[in-house]
Amino acid sequence: MSSEIEVVDDGVQSRDGESSALVVNSAAPGADSGDVNVSGDDSLRNDVYTAAAYGDLEKLQRLVECEGCSVSEPDGLGYYALQWAALNNRTAAAQYIIEHGGEINATDHTGQTALHWSAVRGAIQAAELLLQEGAKVNAVDMYGYQTTHVAAQYGQTAFLYHIVSKWNADPDIPDNDGRSPLHWAAYKGFADSIRLLLFLDAHRARQDKEGCTPLHWAAIRGNLEACTVLVQAGKKEDLIITDNTGLTPAQLASDKNHRHVAFFLGNARRLLDKRCDGNSRLGKISKLGLAPFLWCMIFMLLVTYTHSVIIASNLPKLTAGSGFIAWLGVFLASAGLVMLYRCSSKDPGYVQMNVNDPQNMKDDAPLLTIENNAVLLAGNWSQLCATCKIVRPLRAKHCSTCDRCVEQFDHHCPWVSNCIGKKNKWEFFIFLALEVSAMLITGAVALSRILSDPLAPSTFGAWISHVATIHAGVMSFLIVDFFLFFGVAVLTVVQASQISRNITTNEMANAMRYSYLKGPGDRFRNPYDHGIRKNCSDFLINGYNEDVQYIEQSSSDAEGIGMMHLQRTANLQNGDAHSHSSNHTSGCGHVAINMNTQATNAHQGHVHSSHCNHNNHGNPETGNVPLGLGLGLGLGRNTSRSVTAS
Repeated sequence: MSSEIEVVDDGVQSRDGESSALVVNSAAPGADSGDVNVSGDDSLRNDVYTAAAYGDLEKLQRLVECEGCSVSEPDGLGYYALQWAALNNRTAAAQYIIEHGGEINATDHTGQTALHWSAVRGAIQAAELLLQEGAKVNAVDMYGYQTTHVAAQYGQTAFLYHIVSKWNADPDIPDNDGRSPLHWAAYKGFADSIRLLLFLDAHRARQDKEGCTPLHWAAIRGNLEACTVLVQAGKKEDLIITDNTGLTPAQLASDKNHRHVAFFLGNARRLLDKRCDGNSRLGKISKLGLAPFLWCMIFMLLVTYTHSVIIASNLPKLTAGSGFIAWLGVFLASAGLVMLYRCSSKDPGYVQMNVNDPQNMKDDAPLLTIENNAVLLAGNWSQLCATCKIVRPLRAKHCSTCDRCVEQFDHHCPWVSNCIGKKNKWEFFIFLALEVSAMLITGAVALSRILSDPLAPSTFGAWISHVATIHAGVMSFLIVDFFLFFGVAVLTVVQASQISRNITTNEMANAMRYSYLKGPGDRFRNPYDHGIRKNCSDFLINGYNEDVQYIEQSSSDAEGIGMMHLQRTANLQNGDAHSHSSNHTSGCGHVAINMNTQATNAHQGHVHSSHCNHNNHGNPETGNVPLGLGLGLGLGRNTSRSVTAS
């Protein structure tokens, strides 16, 4: 894979009068170095900075050991060879530079170190080397950015996780403008980074110098997913906080014409307004839900059925056979009530919350333990629950009503006042099956009883009048039974169908959102479907299905394992991050470096402002790389509402 380094003269004056900008386009970390194309300054072809950027250890050794070049001096733009090596994750080159006098914590003219640069592309290996050699994890540049800020600005969630969990970096430190890494992740729309920072107890309601919370900045940019994550993990107060201009996040979104975000935030506030305080008397009553009402309704139907159908004095006595069937309906309905109680009161499969005891925690104890979180190392950040502070199982989801994560979350049923999940779905299905059977039997018995009334007139109109007058209880029971039967029967069939395929209602509704339900070509594929026989037998015998994925062996040796072919890497970015081939400069002459793309045109770069104010947020796709860092971070310093990102 080829690489290029080019120097182009954009005529942008830096603070010290320099008028050049550097564009670097490189292959991914670890790729072999290709041709080096230099325009404008042939001296860059064979210097230590170029060798460090490409990880050309042989050239680096020749320049240092044979030609006496120094690795501890900055280049013409004030950047060190170690910074270039760290940016490209060139660990061998970085190790060599350190061994030959490279200063670990050397800072450029913006106060940024090699560790700052390693965060731009999530160079975990380079950062690990730097930190082991004594790099300061809490080093700040002239704008107050620590490494965690840079990682959040570029959506490097895996990098952020690594330095926080292993090296105790501060995930909630504010910069000079009062903006924490959570502000930056929300502004850039990196949902996975937001989840991790919330998981690490980042302050959701922190206001910067302009009074903006992370939710304000997500709303300004129209980042719906970022707003969703923040609202789900937050409280009502987060939606009503106003900035220095007196605007809430919903009002800012509306002001920037982000109608979908404004609608979501407004609707979330209305729902929270309607929600009762759980500690109040009304709130405690509302927590009971509709289960008591449903239980009473079934009980009243049973009383009506028994009194008006089975032991009614104005109807013929039941024979032994018909009496058995009539009382069988009562038995099934009563058993259903027992299942309803069990389903309502049973733990649906709550995942244990991670409640830390501050008194038992050491000051230097890591917030997360890497060895116990293979899920996070694989990059499955959606399994983080910022509310429960857990890494939940893949099929577990957080119920906003119960405010808990539930294994194999199916849905929250208001009629049973509980979630339906792994541990109570069996009771729920048996309850449905029993009640459908009971309604079918009791309805049939009631209908046959009034049809066999010897005193009923022969004409239809007169018969209807007779039944409505003489057998009003039976008619009332039949009408209610008729309407309830079809609703419950449909729900029972749907649940039976899902059980036979080992899939939940939630998964069916969100199949396009969940990556584990996608096969080749993004087509729907359920990896937990082991066939109808095994799915049903496991559910009925064990009470639940295990989360064991079915691996389909491919007949082609070239394909290997066919269906289990997707792996997520820990270095994946989220949000709107993607490669850029532009020069990002500011009035301070900062340099934008892009090592992600292979540019064939030396002049694809363009200059743009980094000012992010209330009057410049119309298009959330325009700012993909925050500025400063000699790579664009920290530009456009002014007194207006500005976020130093583009």
